[in-house]
Formats: sequence, C-alpha cells, structure tokens
Amino acid sequence: MDTQPVRRFIASIFGRNESSEGDSDLLNHYFEQVDEIILARQDFLTGLLPASTAITNHGDYTDAWVRDNVYSIMAAWGLAMAYKRKGIAPDRAYLLEQSVIKLMRGLLTAMMRQASKVERFKHTQNPIDSLHAKYGTRDGQEVVADDAWGHLQLDATSLYLVTLAQMIQSGLRIIGTLDEVNFIQNLVHYISRSYRTPDYGIWERGHKLNHGEPELNASSIGMALAALEAMDGLNLFGSEGGQASLVHVVADDIARTRIALSALLPRESISKEVDAALFSITGFPAFAVSDPVLKEQTVHRSIEKLEGRYGCKRFLLDGHQTVIEDPHRLHYEPHELKAFADIECEWPLFFCYQFLNHLFDGNSEAAAHYRARIEAIAIERDGKKLVPELYYVEASGISAERNHPGSQARLPNENVPLVWAQSLFILGCMISDELLMPKDVDPLNRHQPLPASKMTEVQVAILAETQGVKQTLDAAKLPAATRQDILPLEIRSASELSLAYSQVGRNDRMGLSGRPLRQIRTLSTARLYVLGDHPVVFIPQFLNQSGFYLAMDNPLLIERIKAELRYISSHWPNPQVRPLLLIDLHANMLEGPDAELLLSFLRGLSSEKDPSISARLIPLSEFAEDTAFERIGKLHDFQLSDNALRDSLTMESPGRHTLGLLEFNRIERPEPDDPPLD
Repeated sequence: MDTQPVRRFIASIFGRNESSEGDSDLLNHYFEQVDEIILARQDFLTGLLPASTAITNHGDYTDAWVRDNVYSIMAAWGLAMAYKRKGIAPDRAYLLEQSVIKLMRGLLTAMMRQASKVERFKHTQNPIDSLHAKYGTRDGQEVVADDAWGHLQLDATSLYLVTLAQMIQSGLRIIGTLDEVNFIQNLVHYISRSYRTPDYGIWERGHKLNHGEPELNASSIGMALAALEAMDGLNLFGSEGGQASLVHVVADDIARTRIALSALLPRESISKEVDAALFSITGFPAFAVSDPVLKEQTVHRSIEKLEGRYGCKRFLLDGHQTVIEDPHRLHYEPHELKAFADIECEWPLFFCYQFLNHLFDGNSEAAAHYRARIEAIAIERDGKKLVPELYYVEASGISAERNHPGSQARLPNENVPLVWAQSLFILGCMISDELLMPKDVDPLNRHQPLPASKMTEVQVAILAETQGVKQTLDAAKLPAATRQDILPLEIRSASELSLAYSQVGRNDRMGLSGRPLRQIRTLSTARLYVLGDHPVVFIPQFLNQSGFYLAMDNPLLIERIKAELRYISSHWPNPQVRPLLLIDLHANMLEGPDAELLLSFLRGLSSEKDPSISARLIPLSEFAEDTAFERIGKLHDFQLSDNALRDSLTMESPGRHTLGLLEFNRIERPEPDDPPLD
C-alpha cells in the first residue's frame, strides 16, 4: 500500500518532513527543559527569575540577581534562534523571544528606578552609591539595604550590557525609548572606570577574607572591557535606529581597561591568585582576552589549581558551604582559612563554561569530554539531568580528603538546579547538537581570534599657531596649516570635547548628566568629530601649554609625542579606519636651541627610524578619506566656543555651555590619582 499520501497529509498538518523531524524532536526536548526549568519560574509581572527556589542557612535564593537572570535566560534566547534557524515552530520561537525581552526589560526597569544611584556613582565610585546586585522577583524593588550587601558588582552590570548588545545584534528589540537609550548610555559611563574601581565581584565578597573590603577583580574588569567594546557604536534600536539611539564609548576607557586586565591576569585579584570566574572572560560570554598566550596561561592555571571531579573550586581556601563553615561568622582571620584547604566545594558551573568555551574554540573533542563530565554528575529528576549548584565533602570524609585530595565522594547541596548553570549547559548542548552555531549567540563575533598584532599607522598633521609659524615650517619643509587654511573644519582643545561628552546621555527628567568632566586622551582626540553640525578636530591634551608648562620643553615634548604615538598605534580599536594626531606648534617652540631638535624629529616621523613608532606626516588638509570620525548629534545646550582656546577663557554665560575659566581649570590639569599613560 502506498503510504506517501498519508505521510504528506500528516506533514502538512504538523509542518514536518523527514529531514526536519530529528531536529524537531531535539528542539522539543530542549523546549521542555527550558519551559519547565526556566520559564515556569519567570514572574508573570516583572519577567524576572529567582536564582533558585531554595531558602537555606546560606541565604534566600528567591531574589532576582542581575547576573543570574542574564545567564539564566540565555538558554531561552538560544533556543528561540535554534527554532528560527531550523524554520520550525515559529510560535515557540516567538514565545521564547518575548520571554527574553520581558526579562531584559524587567532588569532594565529595576535598574532605572535607581537612576539616582547611577548618577552619584559616576562621580564617587563609592560602593554605597552603586546599583543593587539583586531585586525582588515579584516587584523589581530593592530587597537589601545599600549598606547590608556587597552591591557593587561591576561584572553583573557589564554582563547585562554585553548580553544586551548581543541580543540586539541578533534581532531582538529590547530598548524602545530615548529615555532608555540615555540610561544605557549612563550605564556605559557607570562602568567606564572599572579598570580602577575595586568591587565585590562575582562572589559578592571582595577580598578573600570576606571582611567587606572590595578589590580590583580581573573577572569584573574583563567583563567591563567586553561591555565597552560591545556597546561602542551600537544602535540600541537595531536596524531601525538613527543617530539618537547610538551609544558612544570613549576609546581611551577601552584601552585603559584592556591595559589593566593584561596587567592583572593570570591572577584574579590581590587576594585571589586564581579564580574559576576567569573562565567567563577568557571565553564565553566576554571573550575579553585577545592575547592567546595570556589566555592559555590563565586557563591552564585555573584548571591546574581548581579543577576536581565534580567541577571547579571558586578559588583556593574558599570555605563557602563547606560543612565546617560557620554561617554566622562574617569573615575569618587569615590563619583560619587554612582549615578549608583541599575541601573547598566544587561547582559544576565551571564545567559548563569550559564546555561552551571549547565549542567556541572549535575543539569538539574537549567539548564532548566536558559534556560527559557534566552529565555524569548531574542529578536526574523526571527524566531531566539537573546541574547542582555545588558538591561538598561530608564531615566524615574531611580528614581523608585533606590527606588525599580528590579521593572522597561528594554530595550535592539542596540548590538543584542552579538555573544559571543549567542554562549554560542547555546552550552548550544545543550548539554541540548543531541546532545552533557559535556565531548565533555571538553575532558580534567576539569569539573570533583577532589577527596578529600590527602597529596602526598614525597620520600626523601640524597646525601652525600663526602665519609666521607656518612660514618657518614651510622653510623647514614641513607641511603645516593654520586654522584659517582648513575652514570649515574647526580646531578646538580637548577640553571642549570633555564638555561635549558631559552632554552625552544627559536626561534631565531622570536626573542624569552625561560623562563626568574628565580628561579626554589621545585615542579619543585622534579622530574627526561632527558635533551637532560642526566638523571639528581636537588638539591633544598633552600639547596644551596653558595646562602643562612641560609642553614648552621640546626634548620632553618629543618623548611625550613618541609615547602617545606608541599608545595610539598599539591600542587603536578599529583597523578599518585611520587615526589622526594633530600637533599644535607655537612660536615659542621654534625659538631657542631646541627648535631644530623638534623640527628634525617631525621630519623623520615617516622614515621609520624608530621601529616602535608607525607614523606618517601629512598636510592637515590631505588626511585620508578613511580617517576615523564620530558624530555626536544630541548635545543639549552645549556649543563650541566662538574663538580658539586662547581667546575663550571667559565665564559661562546663561543658556550657553561654552568653555569657561573655572571649567578650564577643572579639566585641563591631570587628576592627581589618574596620571597620563606612558
């Protein structure tokens, strides 16, 4: 009997064909898990998820942690893309997408209620002013007082931003108003000094001793770096957005964050020589370590010191949830921590990170190894393999475990599953089963290795202060231009760019200003700008003779120019466009015995005498068409000064934001605790 008509009829009803039936079964298998383990816990009003349903002597897990929520919804996001990729069950894809959007907007709403904290923290970096780390699952309100929790967790805020960027790039529409755009821009300002801001980190404790002191954490700095890079130039309205919904990131904030991260790795912090949290920045989701040698060193060290049969220790001498921990004590003395050596709890969560990271690296064999290890320690309930929060050593086995680490069987705690870990495991399984590709959950392509490091060539142009200076430079066969020569391109001090950025993200209704008035360094001034309708190029801060008398010392100035050229060449963020460094020459610099020294240095810029410098001297009017530029449209009442810097030291007039003497004094001089980079 010919059964083909019947099969075609069934396929037409259920949308199946032989080639997709296997995929459909797999997708439905994962949908059942995501629906029952994750979506069933999502609050119908706020969209938030509890970290768990458990309430133990170690804490109440029913609150909505920012970090846990973002990780926990990733499986739903990935599954939605898998359904769309396979062209199966568009209704389920839509449901999953809307669940993701609801959660991300729920977190956004909870944070926007604390806009006043964001504004204060931008200026103080005081932990008491920080956004809260967790909110009420049912109402999105505060659940713990400002001083009763280690709320300052820059990695959590940064994780939200980098995931938001990836989701928007994947096609989700999460941000819908300019108020929300302004708030996200202010979150960028909020994390922009993570490279120098101690926080409590992923484990909410700061220093290993848990005595309430925050510290610089590489996992927080790395996640902040990923967020700044992901947000740079992102349109929060997606493909439908315009100039008003673009995010602006100061390039020097990215560079300084990267420098700090490289200096700190492979350590996590001053108190933690190694930490499993680093898996989240060497791979998914941050992909923040571009140096392959440093990445390998960090990963190898973490595995060597922390990996066990049931997962990884968070860090060495971690007493959290061991049976000998006293939950009523806030912290331990240094000598007491030795009691936790070799019996630290092991967290399957970090096998999930390694499972994903090997998939992104294309190492299917290693990925399969970690998948098998997770499945071996998962707890099976109702046909589902659930990932526990951690495994601990029983009291009866502590002595034997200390004598022979890894010899004792461990037990899972009652927090099963840890939804954050379960979500990452499901996401990894979908990639491993080829329902998803790595690029689907990383549409910004952060996981792709960067090409071998290459010095970016810097265009160097000379600005002559006066016509007389230009004639001197012409006689020395150095191309130069005056301000009048390049009109309508305007020349301004870097101080005015600082003032312009102080308007970026400003929202008076929410009580938000823009970027705090801080120095703008050479990566940011090494590009053209369109501010409102004005094309502008900025003189670097280090050349301002009014603020730094050392700029009048030619030998020292030459060394500073070399240092800035190396800095720009090494940290230029976009090889597709070229930097432009403007050198402002005054008459006093071309007088005296050191004048020829400066002229000779400028003539030799293009000769490659110094292999550490890649530069080319050009006429200012002939900069390349692919020179970097940035447009900032919404600047409120800011206007460029009417005259050049030397003529504009006047007090600010009502209704107009021009460079005034008080602001000049505030901006031009370097901050005592924030020296210029070498």
